[in-house]
Amino acid sequence: MLENYFPILIFFALAAVIGIVPLAAGFVLGPRRPDAEKLSAYECGFEAFEDARVKFDVRYYLVAILFIVFDLEVAFLFPWAIALREIGGAGLIAMAIFLGILVVGFIYEWKKGALEWE
Repeated sequence: MLENYFPILIFFALAAVIGIVPLAAGFVLGPRRPDAEKLSAYECGFEAFEDARVKFDVRYYLVAILFIVFDLEVAFLFPWAIALREIGGAGLIAMAIFLGILVVGFIYEWKKGALEWE
């Protein structure tokens, strides 16, 4: 039984070698000549003007989460569209209810101002 897993073991070992050998070669053979320019922080060509630990506005995260939620819900439309002939009228009604809830949620978020930046 274990001989069936031997090719998988070889695959994992080869993947580890392919991943580790270039990293080790770059670490061993790479030049190490640090200077002030190489060690400086890169901020689009100018000096950093704020601390890197500055907190983001909560609205940024809210808009990102809303985008992910609505994007994933819209992704449900593709398999539904492909299987529409097989699922018939019941599937059409179920998707209409789903889209209705999605539109109501979107309008609610819009009216609450969750999509406003200012």
